[in-house]
Amino acid sequence: MLANNTIALIAAFGLALAWLRLNDFFAHRGWISGPLSRKIIHIGTGPLFVLSWLFFTDTTTGIPPQYLAALIPLAITIQFALVGSGVLRDEAAVKAMSRTGDRREILRGPLYYGIVFVVLTLLYWRNSPIGIVALMLLCGGDGLADVVGKRLPSMRLIWSPDKSLSGSFAMFFGGFLMNALVLAVYTAAGVFPGNLGTYLPGLTLIALAATLVESLPFKDLDNLTIPLVAVILGHWLL
Repeated sequence: MLANNTIALIAAFGLALAWLRLNDFFAHRGWISGPLSRKIIHIGTGPLFVLSWLFFTDTTTGIPPQYLAALIPLAITIQFALVGSGVLRDEAAVKAMSRTGDRREILRGPLYYGIVFVVLTLLYWRNSPIGIVALMLLCGGDGLADVVGKRLPSMRLIWSPDKSLSGSFAMFFGGFLMNALVLAVYTAAGVFPGNLGTYLPGLTLIALAATLVESLPFKDLDNLTIPLVAVILGHWLL
């Protein structure tokens, strides 16, 4: 059993690392901008990681699988902290994860992102859809909101002039659809009871609330506020 989970850990870590380094490489070569690479990492890392949980096997002996899985975002978060603080020099990572090329930016949004993944993996794992819903809203919703909002002209929000209506629509639909896809896989695999339709009403309300929170003018805090609201409502609606 331990051997199986160790193999799952290695496979999941390799997948996550390959995704990160691929985007680092593209950004370092100048094929995509740093801000776009940052958002691509933001959007894609979560689904890959959450789906990799299905590789792990529950066991009553040894290290619980969620602790093994949490090592992946923990290792990446430690890397973020080392690069952002200047202890570790990694120009490719700085270009891929910062907006302006300042390594200290990594100590805000990207670092919060990694911490949230560690905490929600340990707290919820496959025992509840709450953690997954919060993480997918953060990835598919918040990540896509910035990409679409900057590329699709639309009316600016009165209470948050730096954000737009198109970004809010992308936040809602991106988060909702990514959640629907991942939950469909989990219900089909029998991990969560019922079918996808069981979760759609609650998911819709949580996505709406998360969209409202994302629209607020709090810079660099979305990676904390969105999952917090999703978790609180998830205990009530899921």
